[in-house]
Amino acid sequence: MPDTKGAPDTHGVPDTRRGILLPMGALLMGLLLAALDQTIVATALPTIVSDLGGLGHLSWVVTAYLLAVTAATPLWGKLGDQYGRKRLFQTAIVIFLVGSALCGMARDMPQLIGFRALQGLGGGGLMTLSMAIVGDLVPPRERGRYQGLFGAVFGTTSVLGPLLGGFFTEQLSWRWVFYINLPIGALALIVIALALHIPVHAHRHKIDYLGTFLIASVATCVVLVTSLGGTTWPWQSAEVYGLGALAVVLLVCFVTVERRAQEPVLPPSLFTARNFTLCAAISFVIGFAMFGGMTYLPTFLQVVHGISPTMSGVHMLPMVVGVVFSATLSGQLITHTGHWKIFPVLGTALTTLGLLLLHRMAPGSSQWEMGAYFAVFGLGIGSVLQVLVLVAQNAVHYRDLGVATSGVTFFRSVGASVGVAVFGAVYATRLGGKLADAVRGQRLPRGVSAASLERDPHSVSRLSPATRRGVLEAYSSSITDVFLYAAPLAFVAFILTWLLREQKLRRSVQVPDESETLGPGPVERSSADEVSRALSRLSTHEGRRDLYARIADTAGLDLTPAATWMMLCVHTEGPIEPARLADSGTIPRRVIAEGARQLEEQGLAIREGLSLLATARGEQAARALSDARQELLTDLLGDWWTPERPTELAELVRQLNEESGPAEPPRAA
Repeated sequence: MPDTKGAPDTHGVPDTRRGILLPMGALLMGLLLAALDQTIVATALPTIVSDLGGLGHLSWVVTAYLLAVTAATPLWGKLGDQYGRKRLFQTAIVIFLVGSALCGMARDMPQLIGFRALQGLGGGGLMTLSMAIVGDLVPPRERGRYQGLFGAVFGTTSVLGPLLGGFFTEQLSWRWVFYINLPIGALALIVIALALHIPVHAHRHKIDYLGTFLIASVATCVVLVTSLGGTTWPWQSAEVYGLGALAVVLLVCFVTVERRAQEPVLPPSLFTARNFTLCAAISFVIGFAMFGGMTYLPTFLQVVHGISPTMSGVHMLPMVVGVVFSATLSGQLITHTGHWKIFPVLGTALTTLGLLLLHRMAPGSSQWEMGAYFAVFGLGIGSVLQVLVLVAQNAVHYRDLGVATSGVTFFRSVGASVGVAVFGAVYATRLGGKLADAVRGQRLPRGVSAASLERDPHSVSRLSPATRRGVLEAYSSSITDVFLYAAPLAFVAFILTWLLREQKLRRSVQVPDESETLGPGPVERSSADEVSRALSRLSTHEGRRDLYARIADTAGLDLTPAATWMMLCVHTEGPIEPARLADSGTIPRRVIAEGARQLEEQGLAIREGLSLLATARGEQAARALSDARQELLTDLLGDWWTPERPTELAELVRQLNEESGPAEPPRAA
């Protein structure tokens, strides 16, 4: 997917933090809606099934949303480039809100599934465009700071989603899981209309509509086979064989189209990189296990253990916190050590172990036991999430950086869709027979049968204690068996991790991004966007004592980190007042005073009243420091920084160098 835009132009956008905060808050609300909707539904599913029926179609409430997000995401990014991101973002909000309102009013499962797909079409735009607009609002030096806020939204919603879903279901109605989007979305829509002012740059694209349609069709065929095979249709049926054959034909057509497309959704050349291909396969498995498990564990807790929807969200926290904690920790350790292979190996091993432990759960399992199993499963998945994106980015050329990111996250999204469908199919297939066995010969209340127990899990409470034990065991084993069947697939991923080649990571791909790891939807960013995000976040993370010490050393100047920072401030922003810098409280007054004194003693700056000005010698030193800063930035890019580098990459480094020198003061000694 070739990049058609360079470093974003920030002319005409707010240049003060106060002017940015309001539209940024609206963007965060938009992202919050899409991210929350992927996790809030799980704890409401048992109640939805009891209300609307259709246990066999339960998985499609989640799958329809995931498939729509997966298919729509690449289109939103390119359409936003061509027609203006503000207009497209508003359109995405409207589509999402209409879908949410219709989901809340759904009267049966087919309606809810269709409206969830509509909601997913809007959700893909919310995620893609909200993060892209950050590049229009803020200069490169600030981009990492604000992108970090967006990543925090994914981490927060991962934790809050199950809790809020349970709370609304229990205290109000499951319909409020969808209705809650309406006031938040309406507020975001108003603020965007009034406060977001960004330039429209018409970047023309050759949008790969056919490729998008084909790959979405392949994914849909696979999900249909896995969800309906063995339930609605026998595995040996013409429908299953026909869909399987259609998926193969569509896949062949997709590969043919992608080889000829000017801006392919998924360039076939990516798969010539061994590490990328392995990361794509492992991502599929992790998405399969993670979202399959997160979707059906609340059903186990609510039906088998009689836990309320809200408390089922609380019981899910060990898994969710394990995912977030290990994903963040592994990313940080990789950033500091540069070594990464141990994490996917350990993570897939823990994921396999976690699935086997989840299979051991039973009606008599204690809360502490289940919490420990959830935590092991979450720690395993989280240990892999960060690494796969980083390794895939590191395996490709700069021109393929954006599509490598979207490719890995795409396979995780498809894996999530298939996982939810497979878990649901196995669960539904086994439950019917086991319930029939459990109630055979038992005296049942009027209106209760094996079929009604399958349609309405909450009717279990009407059974006698003796009958209830058998029915709960049927539910328990039907759900936990799916974890046993998923374990071999996770073990295959464990084997694949040993085939990864531990190449040295470019430092520009060592920065974890929660939007690329915690969300199930694919991430759509250009190569320029990826590098801008990574370098700006590195500038923020490393804008401390060690960075300025290295800048001075590279420039051949004997300056303290504080003096180096102040010299760059004078060079880029003009005269400064050391007293005001000290009053800001960021750096101790003593350190500021010593830095200013050193600049004066070396003849690099002079005093005029309260201000510090650069001398001619100081300007020369500042230029040397700026050149050293640029050299350090290019070192982060590794072999992407070649004589044949794209103009956009050179311009991005130049812009970052000019803007980010004084952005962050050094950490005090």
